[in-house]
Amino acid sequence: MRASDPTAYFVALGDGRYRPTELASGAWQPGELHFAPLGGLLTHAIEAHREAAGGAPLLLSRQSFDILGFLALAEIAVRVETRRPGRTIELTEATASIAGRDVAVARAWHSVAVDTAAVAGGADAALPHPETLPAAEFGLGWSGGYVQSVEMRAAGPSEPGRNRVWQRTTHALVEGEPAGALARWIGLIDGANGIAVRERPDEWMFPNLDLTIHLHRQPVGEWVGYDTTVSFGPSGQGITSTRLHDVQGHVGEAAQTLTVRPSPTR
Repeated sequence: MRASDPTAYFVALGDGRYRPTELASGAWQPGELHFAPLGGLLTHAIEAHREAAGGAPLLLSRQSFDILGFLALAEIAVRVETRRPGRTIELTEATASIAGRDVAVARAWHSVAVDTAAVAGGADAALPHPETLPAAEFGLGWSGGYVQSVEMRAAGPSEPGRNRVWQRTTHALVEGEPAGALARWIGLIDGANGIAVRERPDEWMFPNLDLTIHLHRQPVGEWVGYDTTVSFGPSGQGITSTRLHDVQGHVGEAAQTLTVRPSPTR
């Protein structure tokens, strides 16, 4: 990598403003921001807001994202508010805007930590450890800086609409602000929609409208494991469903609503 190349997905400008770098560029069209790093940025903003507010040390249970419009590769303003404060349960909301227009909303439920090890169960079997697996790549037809920035390992055979892989990134989430491991981890998960494609993305478009993540424990490490299935319906709808893993095993679920349509260049 040349010295002039970016090393982070965003550069902090102060006052809740961030400039995306080329590493954050999207896969569908030029000049677009990939949602994966933006999801990480909104998670980072929520964590920073909660820390500044001095709230209770709660655990993330659910994080949902709604994508409200086109994500231009341009300066982003982020605002955060606590929607439901509490000592045992808390809801925090972060909104990203570009050129004065809201483009994405994140909502995070946090809950109090309780010792439930005696009744823990129901998790999937662990994926093979990423360090033991061969390198993999996103499928044919993807482009953009974000796709090129992610390291992948194959955790099983791939077929249309079905795949098991690991992902991590060596790039920082934000230049100028320390971002926690959880924000970096969540900043990869939107990539699930690109790892188990049913059709080539240069022939069919299937962008996601949202992303919802449920966790039954807190993830550890830098690797995100995906056990992903993609389903297309007969009338332009689709779903990407993922069982999420870290290096210790199954950690939660993710779901994305897809809008499926032929590519205009098809």
